[in-house]
Amino acid sequence: MTTPILSAEQLSATTLLRFATAGSVDDGKSTLVGRLLHDSKSVLTDQLEAVEQVSLSRGQEAPDLALLTDGLRAEREQGITIDVAYRYFATARRRFILADTPGHVQYTRNMVTGASTAELAVVLVDARNGVVEQTRRHAAVAALLRVPHVVLAVNKMDLVDYAETVFAAIAEEFTAYAASLGVPEITAIPISALAGDNVVEPSAHMDWYGGPTVLEHLETVPVSHDLTGCHARFPVQYVIRPQTAEHPDYRGYAGQIAAGVFRVGEAVSVLPSGRTTTITGIDALGESVDIAWAPQSVTLRLADDIDISRGDLIAPAADVPPVTRDVEATVCHVADQPLSVGQRVLLKHTTRTVKAIVKDIPSRLTLDDLSQHPAPGQLVANDIGRVVVRTAEPLALDTYADSRRTGSFLLIDPADGTTLSAGMAGTAFAAGAEPVVADDDAEWDF
Repeated sequence: MTTPILSAEQLSATTLLRFATAGSVDDGKSTLVGRLLHDSKSVLTDQLEAVEQVSLSRGQEAPDLALLTDGLRAEREQGITIDVAYRYFATARRRFILADTPGHVQYTRNMVTGASTAELAVVLVDARNGVVEQTRRHAAVAALLRVPHVVLAVNKMDLVDYAETVFAAIAEEFTAYAASLGVPEITAIPISALAGDNVVEPSAHMDWYGGPTVLEHLETVPVSHDLTGCHARFPVQYVIRPQTAEHPDYRGYAGQIAAGVFRVGEAVSVLPSGRTTTITGIDALGESVDIAWAPQSVTLRLADDIDISRGDLIAPAADVPPVTRDVEATVCHVADQPLSVGQRVLLKHTTRTVKAIVKDIPSRLTLDDLSQHPAPGQLVANDIGRVVVRTAEPLALDTYADSRRTGSFLLIDPADGTTLSAGMAGTAFAAGAEPVVADDDAEWDF
């Protein structure tokens, strides 16, 4: 089996889809990914030969396709996925970046990493077990991260005699749950990753199913990378002041445009100071341009010598985000150590990192019924909860619903730099109830 060779023209003409796979332990995620790569001819010959040799040494007659993604020795020995495995492949219709995330509850936090930039999430369910707590957890994470497309892959249909009633019951339960979280699009597909049914080729055993295969859906799902219609945001990464004989007065502000479009002559505000000025020049790849858009890396030149440093945000004067020191957000707690009320942390937002304190943890999400468990006091690994954080310095923060780039942040342990929680500012779910908010009666240190 060899990887199909696409010309540079073909690759440039195809769109890119970032997607993540998730599911409970032994639901068959790695086998699905391996089957997807194998049947789409995206596996190198030497890779397949290595998998065949390992499978043969274990007494398996057929290659264990899960070994194509479970690369860590501990993963292969235990038969589980521990870390996020990224795979890159392409077909004639589309290019893909795949994040195969762990299924064990202990590694749910890894899904946050894998799905944070995904446009689509594939959630696997074992047809014998149906929707379990970990399935609901992964659906909740996908909804929190505002992943626009979710695929429910009901796997191991061969072990339930390819029964349509089994698939229909699982699809109905999951769709109702995900829709209540505000997931905008849900597609259910019955598959057998081990046998290859409905992964790349249509199944001969499920003539009652008339929808797309997994690969067909991945190739055709509408994906838009156009960020030019979003609120324009430019986090400053570096201030360029060469002060050379050739450029004695040059002052530029370099970074990557997070969203939107910037134009020469446009009035902009610098946040959090709120000072207003005008863009006099844009430098991109050594050339002066009149317009630049996300996600280009550029240098902006401004009309006034304003005090600007790394972490400041440049936005159109007529469309600035709110500036605040009180951040209300939903977080996925990813560290082994708990997050507690009163804890001092660092908050990293785009290129800005500020000191902060956890003022309150109003609620923790109960995944069974999506209720909010009030005042838990702390969040432990894999918990999803609401937090109120007070920062030492003001932040220009969008809501996550408006911008996945400038509405997200990290809470970091100031002692050792460990990432504690991944946060999403604003309302938790697209169609969820209003979050529980605690009484504002605490004293601040700042």
